[in-house]
Amino acid sequence: MTAREPQEMAHVAAQTGAKKTHRTWDRVLVSAFLAGAYISFGGLVAITVSSGLDPDTWGTLPTLFTGAAFTLGLVLVVVAGSDLATGNMMLVPLGAMRGKIGLGDVAKNLTLVLLGNLVGALVVAFFLAVQTGVIGDADATGSSGLTHARLAEIAEGKAVGHTAWETFLRAVGCNWLVCLAVWMSLAATTVSGKILAIFFPIMAFVAMGFDHVVANMFFIPAAIFAGVPEVGWNDAAWNWMLAGAGNLVGAVVFVATSYWYLFLKDQPDKAATPAQEPAERA
Repeated sequence: MTAREPQEMAHVAAQTGAKKTHRTWDRVLVSAFLAGAYISFGGLVAITVSSGLDPDTWGTLPTLFTGAAFTLGLVLVVVAGSDLATGNMMLVPLGAMRGKIGLGDVAKNLTLVLLGNLVGALVVAFFLAVQTGVIGDADATGSSGLTHARLAEIAEGKAVGHTAWETFLRAVGCNWLVCLAVWMSLAATTVSGKILAIFFPIMAFVAMGFDHVVANMFFIPAAIFAGVPEVGWNDAAWNWMLAGAGNLVGAVVFVATSYWYLFLKDQPDKAATPAQEPAERA
């Protein structure tokens, strides 16, 4: 089957967003928990492959390695199937723009998904990153010491390294790219095609240091659990608020509204055929 055209992708995206609000709250939470864990797996492998690379030798290449490895997270979300808040920030409002659901449905879905994402990220950060020793402490040697130093660098940069305005704008840019990755994955009808569509936008936002609210639900708590002294829960909450707001703007304004205007405004609704039914949840 050939790839979908952009107008067809828009109809599929709106149908997908509406369907996300038609499930029971417990299924949404479980699906969101998985997505939070999957993004955290991406974050954890990104830390491990980029740790110990001296910038004096490698320059900015560690950020490229970090971005390439982090793509695992969204690949798992889209291909395995789960609910990620940043993707839902584009898909669910698009369903509302088509009149399929109301604003209350959008708010309820995003609230449940953010909560589930947070729990999934915290579980991976505490049990699988820190308690396993993959992320060591400040006195650790070897690979665990290197991962601790790399995590501290990332978390401190995100939690206390930027002004509120910078964090907000970095979050806008982040979710513009993340939602483009999700959007382009709707064009693909094969697993390999979806992975290719996802890889470059996700690699780009991570390499540029943009802020993803769910990824930060992993990085910052993992640093706190690992004993990084410069980062606290107040820093985490402030970052999540700014990153979440910026991610929402990036998704709704620059992707959902833009493509609604281009391909769906004043267009009749098209029910998806069985072959077009989207399998992805992002």
